[in-house]
Amino acid sequence: MDLTFPLKTQCLSSKFKYCSSPAFSNASSLVRGFLDASCSSRIKPKLIRVRSEFDGKVNGALSADFDSRFVDRALDAAMNDINSSFGKGSVTRLGSAGGALVETFPSGCLTLDFALGGGLPKGRIVEVYGPESSGKTTLALHAIAEVQRLGGNAMLVDAEHAFDPAYSKSLGVDVENLIVCQPDNGEMALEIADRICRSGAVDLICIDSVSALTPRAEIEGEIGMQQMGLQARLMSQALRKMSGNASKAGCTLIFLNQIRHKIGVYYGNPEVTSGGIALKFFASVRLEIRPTGKIKSVKGDEDIGLKVRVRVQKSKVSRPYKQAEFEIIFGEGISKLGCVLDCGEMTDVVLKKGSWYSYGEHRLGQGRDRALQYLKENPLVSEEIEKKVRAAVTEGIGNGGSYAKPSAPQTDSEDMFQEMQ
Repeated sequence: MDLTFPLKTQCLSSKFKYCSSPAFSNASSLVRGFLDASCSSRIKPKLIRVRSEFDGKVNGALSADFDSRFVDRALDAAMNDINSSFGKGSVTRLGSAGGALVETFPSGCLTLDFALGGGLPKGRIVEVYGPESSGKTTLALHAIAEVQRLGGNAMLVDAEHAFDPAYSKSLGVDVENLIVCQPDNGEMALEIADRICRSGAVDLICIDSVSALTPRAEIEGEIGMQQMGLQARLMSQALRKMSGNASKAGCTLIFLNQIRHKIGVYYGNPEVTSGGIALKFFASVRLEIRPTGKIKSVKGDEDIGLKVRVRVQKSKVSRPYKQAEFEIIFGEGISKLGCVLDCGEMTDVVLKKGSWYSYGEHRLGQGRDRALQYLKENPLVSEEIEKKVRAAVTEGIGNGGSYAKPSAPQTDSEDMFQEMQ
């Protein structure tokens, strides 16, 4: 910032003001007039430029020669003061905290991990919703089994009071070490889940389901009484408390939700999830699961499973709107070998020419059923394919739902445009 100060112009006429002689005064007046005219026409006011200490600071931006150590010392002092007032770690730099990456764990379905970019996120809220008999509980039980297989602890809040230990055991769940809660009302269920989450000893809490979280006032009242917005207020308050606790403890919360229909909707989608809209905002991942068909037996006389499509409707940790398709076999759960074969085909690990499947030098068979039978008889080959597929997901080659080839190298003009941005 430059400051200018004008200086008064002084002429020689001031030297003659003490002369009192008449002759000299006339001459001096003539000289004074001539000098005044010449001073006013030729001599302009001088400007003195003063350099300010804060020169170059415009709208909070400092110049290049400004000492940045002063700013760093002030920022460190402010951060230390905040940490001493509110506790250590209240304010920290993201790089020093090591929290730049979101950790994930497998969901039990390889095609779904492929669509999610690695798996379900740790310390986040996940919502799984869909129609009846679409595989919501099956998907949640597979996630519990994967957490237990990795050495973690899991909890199931069975608000529907419909837990089947035999089916869960067939899916790989360690029923003996699974923490199960069958609450009496919604407040009790969410309070228990919050306390378990704050303990930091549980890695996954599954709440089955949001629609069954009945408020205490509704249970104590009579059937037919109007209770407006009780469940929505209950979920909103609980999520405000549990979202921060889950992030600090690294505990993933999976909420299973059902579908209801609006009344009088003639255009658009009439479907809506129960429990208000707070869960839509707090959830980092929202998965919509729907059956697309049935799997027939070899003879074709009975149904032995479902074909299911999962769509990532929302994702804060990866690209949304991807799709994953897999098969659910009744009594066995998600077909793991089918997921391995499909993901191998997406990433070109498994090649398909016509109806023949091949992996390297191995010819898996003609048709999907024979290829699955070959993988079932050769578990080492299926494990090798699964490792290569997961490596492709980790390296960012796979994009889930559809496989994208590596992009072409950028030209110099594109590089220059990115640098300008």
